[in-house]
Amino acid sequence: MVVARLKFHLLPQMSNNQYGFMPQRSTEDSLYVLMKRIKSKLHQKKIITIISLDIEGAFDGAWWPAIRTRLADENCPVELRRVIDSYLTNRRVTVRYAGEQYSLDTTKGCVQGSIAGPILWNLLLDPLLKSYEQKGYYCQAFADDVVLVVDGDTALEIELRANAALSHAQEWGVKNKLRFAPHKTNAMVITRRLKYDTPRLCMGGTSIAMTKELKILGVTIDDKLTFNSHVSNVCRKAIAVHKQLSRAAKTEWGLHPEVIKIIYVATIEPIVLYAASVWAHAANKLGIQKQLAVVQRGVAQKICKAYRTVSLNSALILAGILPLDLRVREAALLYEAKRGEYLPDSVPDDREIERMAPAIEMPHPAEREELGVVRLVNLDDVNSNSEFDVRIFTDGSKIGGGVGASLSIWKGETETKAHRLALSKYCTVYQAELLALCKATREAKKYAEKSFGIYSDSMAALQTVQNHSCLHPLAVEARENLKAMSLQGKVATLHWIKAHAGLEGNERADELAKGAAVGSKRKPDYDHCPVSFVKRSIRMSTLDEWNRRYKSGETASITKLFFPDAVKAYRMTKKFTPTNLKTQLMTGHGGFSEYLNRFKCKESPSCICDSNIQETVPHILFECPAFGKERFEIEQNTKLDITAANLQNIMDSTEMENFLEFCLKIVKRVVERNKTR
Repeated sequence: MVVARLKFHLLPQMSNNQYGFMPQRSTEDSLYVLMKRIKSKLHQKKIITIISLDIEGAFDGAWWPAIRTRLADENCPVELRRVIDSYLTNRRVTVRYAGEQYSLDTTKGCVQGSIAGPILWNLLLDPLLKSYEQKGYYCQAFADDVVLVVDGDTALEIELRANAALSHAQEWGVKNKLRFAPHKTNAMVITRRLKYDTPRLCMGGTSIAMTKELKILGVTIDDKLTFNSHVSNVCRKAIAVHKQLSRAAKTEWGLHPEVIKIIYVATIEPIVLYAASVWAHAANKLGIQKQLAVVQRGVAQKICKAYRTVSLNSALILAGILPLDLRVREAALLYEAKRGEYLPDSVPDDREIERMAPAIEMPHPAEREELGVVRLVNLDDVNSNSEFDVRIFTDGSKIGGGVGASLSIWKGETETKAHRLALSKYCTVYQAELLALCKATREAKKYAEKSFGIYSDSMAALQTVQNHSCLHPLAVEARENLKAMSLQGKVATLHWIKAHAGLEGNERADELAKGAAVGSKRKPDYDHCPVSFVKRSIRMSTLDEWNRRYKSGETASITKLFFPDAVKAYRMTKKFTPTNLKTQLMTGHGGFSEYLNRFKCKESPSCICDSNIQETVPHILFECPAFGKERFEIEQNTKLDITAANLQNIMDSTEMENFLEFCLKIVKRVVERNKTR
């Protein structure tokens, strides 16, 4: 409760270059902005020096008198300062060891991991960041990880400016009883120039070590910005997870494919995709793609229960996972879209991505009124909760390629007013429901009546309005309208009602919303593009690129018989669980004579039907007379021609399950026969 009030007063005044423990900011934001600045200076042909500053025992060394002074400097309310002062008074550190106890009074330290620690540390560090801004330096921080960037035309210019900046940091540290560690501070020069001098940096008389790589917030940045070392590091971590996984996942026993896939999505992918927006361009290089393929191939083979000889193309199709380098590209584009710096081609240029409202502009915690949602399950509940001066029914609809919202306003048993609202075709029903609620609160503000009942059949939209931590712009506006109504002495109650339950007001709102979705030709009332639409557009682009690679690849010949199109396969493979036999069938890597002979496990590759014909998957399914009876029976049952030329039609038909069952029976017999020979 106290920290929420501290944040309300302090966060709007803090430097924009602090990214740690700040609302709506992350390590990726910090790294993205840093790399963007470096690239802009490289474009200007500057020499850039990055200095990673190290503060010894930062959180443990935060000096309390300095924190008290900073609270006063920022005009924090006296009552909050008194609470914090009490919090920092009479604190002791106690050590118990070997039956003895020793206590010591302490005057420093905001415990790392505590509730108040982050905001108090940011408050203490803020003057250093602001002073650098005033002096024309670029400095950013993530909590106690401070990075200083100095650029110039010559090494001498950088040397003078950087040493002055380091001297300033040390002076600030002495003033606040914090120590910078020069021996742990590293610097790196980045430039496109072929010939340049290396600046000599020092701090407190100690030389700063120059290096070719810096690890900042988990990303290894090298002086050529190749990110080769970073990719190698994350691939090594991901492979270590795969090695642990491989102990419990074999081709014929072990973890279920869905479990392996969940582990992959929840652990391995996040390791690789971390801060993808910073290094995504490196994934275009063939060498990086090969490293990522090594990580992914083993996991994909585990998911589909395949042998180690199965190609990456086949394994990815059957496992239903996308190539890692394309996932890196996806993550980077989605991040840029959320920042408003990328828009898919399917969205008009004059539109904007829907972005959350700024957290620092939210009202004071004490002014956030609790909003309840009354659940009305049946008609009796509705009748007992309808004694309002004005009742407003809202709804949203997506139909016929259009999106609409509506509200129906009632006084007593009569509808007095109705509104139709149109949204852009790429908007969602969720946005439509929120827009309707927002419009309802706007209209309620205009009325002279004192009591209002607002009814919606979307619990998700109602809970978004109810929850003050949800910063959707429409929900924020709705809450502001409800607060304004409260100040006018009006009472508004939110209700959830069951959809299509025969309620006159709800049915009328539903009719209006569908009419707005289908018949409206005017300018949309709301046209902000949802992130979900951007995500789908990026995914479609990824699938198209994957399909191009898959079709042009030289591997996965048997898999391509069953799934010639990667986009279709991505949808189809979600419907069935891969098994060892199914994977042998769709890859040709299994207990077939041709495959076993290739790896010296069997003397002859021939089939039992003819010594001159190799035993392969296409042969046993479509040609081998040994299985003619089974083939005839399935053709009679399905009315389909079981031939290689007709295979794609079979896979697209409703008889696919029956056909696969027929295939698996044949494969099982072949595999068992070859096991005994």
